[in-house]
Order: sequence, then structure tokens, then C-alpha cells
Amino acid sequence: MTTDTRSHLAIAIALAAGVALSGFFIGRGFVQSRTADRFVTVKGVAEREVKADLALWPIRFVAASNSLAQAQAEIARSTRQVLALLARHDVDTGTVEVLGLEVQDAYANPYREGQVTNRFVVTQTLMVRSTVPDSIMAASQKVGELLEAGVLLSSGYGPGGPAGTPTFLFTHLNDLKPAMIAEATAAARQAAEQFAGDSKTSLGGIRQANQGVFVILPRDQASGVTEESQLFKTVRVVATVDYYLN
Repeated sequence: MTTDTRSHLAIAIALAAGVALSGFFIGRGFVQSRTADRFVTVKGVAEREVKADLALWPIRFVAASNSLAQAQAEIARSTRQVLALLARHDVDTGTVEVLGLEVQDAYANPYREGQVTNRFVVTQTLMVRSTVPDSIMAASQKVGELLEAGVLLSSGYGPGGPAGTPTFLFTHLNDLKPAMIAEATAAARQAAEQFAGDSKTSLGGIRQANQGVFVILPRDQASGVTEESQLFKTVRVVATVDYYLN
């Protein structure tokens, strides 16, 4: 065999070996990539029952008369009746604010038709804000006493919402977040471990995680029941975690 032949043969063998090694590493990379893609997605749920710590109650009432002064006097009388109802149920009346006062003059309405019975209609909305929601709930259940006292409650929507409907809020969500996130994450890991055991694999590290969004739901979830109308609520968070499987 000549020197040139031996040289060409060595080059060919080196190229063949290089191609073989390249194929080996590519194959290994493919296998590792497929192995890295083995993961399970699990969800963990944490819930707490909480009680509202803030109540907002817009109380809207009206008075009508041909005399503006008389209508205003009636509004003043109704205001006293409302404050008296609140005081009877231990609501701090010092927190009550006048949210809105509207005066309508029928003579100023260019589209009026027929005879005007009451020229002036005065509407006032009081906003009751209390950190004792139980008192607001108790007072709102006795709103019939205002009707008996001659207070004309408005059924329309004014500032703050419909008349006679308190809104109950839970404002300490941030205090619950750390413990609830930990609980939801632990529940997700437990589900992943159960899956790994059932599938004869072992659980690896976290691929990615999403703690989810905290939601506040009505404790009693029935048709027509809203979270804002209930003193007691359910706080829920769902953690979604991807775990590698070995």
C-alpha cells in the first residue's frame, strides 16, 4: 500500500468516526430532551371561610311637595329617622355621609305632560360606612321601621348602589396570602407524588409554577346570591405546578 493510499484511508476512517460520534451525541441529546419533557401538571387548592370586616350601606330616600321648603323639611325629618334606626343598632352615626342630594323641578322639565301634582322632588342618599358589619346587617333587616315612620325609600339606583342593600367587604386578604399559597402548593405536591407513585416514576424538581389568582366567593353559592351580600365568604386560591418526572 502506497503512502498516499494509507493517507486517504486514514482520512476516511477519521471522517467515519466523526460522523458516528456526531450521531451518538445527537442521539443522546434527543433522548435527554425527551426525558426533560416528561412532567406532570397538578393543581392544589386552598380555601378559607372569612367574615366581612367592612360594610357600606347607601340609603336613598325621597320627598315630594309643591313647596321646596316643605320637601327639604321632609328630607330632614327622614334623615333623623334613618340616623335613629342606625343608633338603635349601635351603628356609629358619626361615619354617615351625605353621598348625594338631588332636586328636580317639574316646571323645569320641557317634556312634562299633564297636571303637576308635586313640583319639587328631593332625593338624598346617605352612605353608612361601618367596621362592624353585624350592626349594619341587623339594621338593614329592620328597614321596614323606616317605612312605618313615613320615610319614602327610593328603589332606584343612586351613588353606591341600590337603596337598602348593604355591601359587605373583606379587606384583609393580604394577611391570608402567605399561608394559603403554602397550603395550595403543598396540596399540589401531594397530588404530584400520588401521580408519580401510580405511574411508577419518581418526582423531580419544579418545571414551572403559577400560584393563581385569589378569588372571594359567597359562602353559600346559590342562584342569585352574590358575595357582596353575604357576611361570610370563601377565599380560594389554586396553585398550578409542573413537576419533572424521573
